[in-house]
Amino acid sequence: MKQPGPDHPIAILPHPGRIRVVLNGAVVAETRAALSLQEGGYLPVLYIPRADARLEHFTPSARRSHCPYKGDASYYDLRAGDAQRGDAVWSYEDPFPAVAAIRGHLAFYPDRVDAIEQD
Repeated sequence: MKQPGPDHPIAILPHPGRIRVVLNGAVVAETRAALSLQEGGYLPVLYIPRADARLEHFTPSARRSHCPYKGDASYYDLRAGDAQRGDAVWSYEDPFPAVAAIRGHLAFYPDRVDAIEQD
């Protein structure tokens, strides 16, 4: 486990406004309680509370990954109508203490959904 610091900063902030994730015309997640995780030189990633996702569109995937700063991630496939996108969503079920705020949240690959709308 690595700790965020000056050489690899991580900030988690509330995201203002609403986020809506759409696949094949179906809203698969919508929230006003998203978190924005800003890590090092990467683009910010929006994390949506699991309670604000329509889990009937999600199927657990066999994929797993590890981040030395955040922990072990699990993945989900998305399905809406005849559209299916593999490993489109990830979640840190038991994140490291420095990023504990993202527990119970989901993140979406923007290129594996039709839209991530913000207002």
